[in-house]
Amino acid sequence: MATEPNGIGISPETGGGLPIAPPDESPVDRLFRDLVAKVREMRPRDDLAPLEKAFRFASENHKLQTRDSGDPYMVHPLMVAHLLADMRMDLVSLETGLLHDVVEDTSVTIEDVRKNFGEDVARCVDGVTKLSKLDFFSAEERQAESFRKMLLAMVNDIRVIIVKLADRQHNMRTLGFIQNAERRERIARETIEIYAPIAHRLGMGKIRGELEDLAFRHIDPPAYEEITGLIESGRHANEELLGKVRQMIEAELRREGIPARVEGRLKRAYSIYQKMKRQKITIEQVYDLMAVRIVTDSVKNCYAALGVIHNEWRPVPGRIKDFIAIPRPNLYQSLHTSVVGPEGRHFEVQIRTEEMHRIAEEGIAAHWKYKEGKKGPADDDHPDVVHHRQQHFAEALRLPFFGREEIQFAQLGDAIHAACHVLAEVLANVLHGDACVFHHVVQQARFQADLVHAHVRQQVRHHQRMHHVGVAGIARLQLVILGSETEGSF
Repeated sequence: MATEPNGIGISPETGGGLPIAPPDESPVDRLFRDLVAKVREMRPRDDLAPLEKAFRFASENHKLQTRDSGDPYMVHPLMVAHLLADMRMDLVSLETGLLHDVVEDTSVTIEDVRKNFGEDVARCVDGVTKLSKLDFFSAEERQAESFRKMLLAMVNDIRVIIVKLADRQHNMRTLGFIQNAERRERIARETIEIYAPIAHRLGMGKIRGELEDLAFRHIDPPAYEEITGLIESGRHANEELLGKVRQMIEAELRREGIPARVEGRLKRAYSIYQKMKRQKITIEQVYDLMAVRIVTDSVKNCYAALGVIHNEWRPVPGRIKDFIAIPRPNLYQSLHTSVVGPEGRHFEVQIRTEEMHRIAEEGIAAHWKYKEGKKGPADDDHPDVVHHRQQHFAEALRLPFFGREEIQFAQLGDAIHAACHVLAEVLANVLHGDACVFHHVVQQARFQADLVHAHVRQQVRHHQRMHHVGVAGIARLQLVILGSETEGSF
């Protein structure tokens, strides 16, 4: 057996790719071995010594700790690293995933991390640690400060929020092990009101969907049970119909010479709940309860496939949307249509290319993806490329980040939407160094913030739950960001 510089055993029989499992291997070591195999498959020539160093360092410092589930604590950082590897994130992100709790939960300092792993990893670990300490349901001044820190962390290095989302994703998967019901609900509410909307804004649809469904289960258990019960009661018939529709679509696409992959799915529980509540309809009236996704090879074939669908089934008026020509703010692209299918049943069809599908699922993380088949360090890791990506997604901050369409408590008024738009403009213009525009927008923002704050104060009196006070935090955020710390922070 050969041995790599990082000390991981390599089997010659596997072609130099996979570590051999010792007979007495622990669950933690097995998880790390699987992580190495996953990363090695993406980057066969990279030196993974820093990854093993991060694993050994974190394991040593977490060795006496356990999770609420009873698992060794190190299982959690490893699962976070696995989620990041599944997103094909860079090595700095993977090291951060392994180390993200050492400063918060052990005696390790950020200087220790910097000394052992370098400035990039230290900066990301520090950012994740600070995000973990934010309290979004505290008094409004502290809450506004929390939003400010989150926004600044995202501007400084977007990898911070991606690692944090992976951290929250695994924590939500294991939330049921927490015995304190109040704590479970607080974490779930923070997830659905803060982190799921951020995932949405960054285009990370897969993570957003899972976070929403997991949080919904703990925030409103009766509603969750009702919706999932309705879904399960019709699952067999719906899946049977979807299978029939898929076969028909595949046959028609083949006949037209359109290469495509066709998938079917049932709408997510929380998404169904939102639509039923918002539109005051029954589950039978949800047009996109069933959906078919067509993934093809070119934009031209996307539109050709749409023609095939409309030639086969009658489209529902007003339900055709072209997000290819006009992408959503989070860069999502796809063609959407709803049609009246077999047995008079409505279903939605989404049509996109492979690249559009990757962006729809992974969002900003797709822009960190390792290049397939790369023999050495990927070009993606070059500082110039990283800087370009940072600037590209800074542009997304021009749009309302905490708009009422994304966070529940922002439904208290259109003024919130307007004020947050001004905030985003401030961020964008500061990032681009336009001092004249910045000072002009500052005046607008102060005026908008006062209006919003007055509006929220009036509206909050009608709400008994304390988390609604969070709207005032958004309003005050305008003043906090535009106050004495603004110039120095940027």
